[in-house]
Amino acid sequence: MSDQTAPRPFRCGYVAIIGRPNVGKSTLLNALVGAKISIVSRKAQTTRHRIQGVLTRDHEQFVFIDTPGFQTRHAGTMNRMMNRVVSQSLANVDVVVQVVEAGKWSEGDSNLLPMLPPAAKTILAVNKTDLLKDRDSLFPYVQKIVATHPFDAVIPVSAAKSRQLDHLLDEIANRLPEGEAMFEADTLTDRPARFIAAELVREKIFRLVGDELPYGATVVIEQWEESDGHARIAACVIVDRDSHRPILIGANGERMKRIATEARQDISKMLDKPVHLEVYVKVRRGWADRENALRDLGYE
Repeated sequence: MSDQTAPRPFRCGYVAIIGRPNVGKSTLLNALVGAKISIVSRKAQTTRHRIQGVLTRDHEQFVFIDTPGFQTRHAGTMNRMMNRVVSQSLANVDVVVQVVEAGKWSEGDSNLLPMLPPAAKTILAVNKTDLLKDRDSLFPYVQKIVATHPFDAVIPVSAAKSRQLDHLLDEIANRLPEGEAMFEADTLTDRPARFIAAELVREKIFRLVGDELPYGATVVIEQWEESDGHARIAACVIVDRDSHRPILIGANGERMKRIATEARQDISKMLDKPVHLEVYVKVRRGWADRENALRDLGYE
């Protein structure tokens, strides 16, 4: 008699990462995938699009969906569209990871609970545990949450410090359906390089301009020429008002130079080749309040 065990089945499925703004969803996605595919800043609502990240291990393929933070405090066309993206992303997923900030629970967290699809497995990822001053407070905090919703698993993690991420992946993997891989093993995202490049420019704007510039700014790639050894890219920053232009450019153009330099470094790393990046500003009034304008600019 052979004592060989049956081969371990391959598992593959969609995993939505959800949470209120600024709990660390994009940082978690990047840490899980091992590459920067979703932009990060301290500013809430940095993520505006549904972004898929792919991680393939020996026996599993995770197709992660990073969603915008579900917004209830502010109305507006863009926020309505982003909330719609969150709702649509949950429609056909196998596992939902709700990310919360350790020790903090707000109305924004509670508002997501009714949206958790009954057919999907749900995991609570308690993020930013590295910032928690009183570790003993974590258990009663979690108990209060699970009394509200019966999560299938609760994993304390630190996305910024890459703590407990393997444990989180194992818990997700146990709940994925059996099936063949959807992407090649070396795929990191379904988004094209020019989309990621535009997002990297937008990230630098959020990080370097901070609260001076409202959300009325987006980035469009208007030129993309790439060869084996070099890339030439022109990125247009679209703003809502004339007064936003000098904020972005800065004294003697220094702020725009820094935005372009830091974005170029990240894009060069992504493409693995030298990049010439030109960044300029155009005013397009009211773009964030019109659905047709948002769709023209790539919003779903």
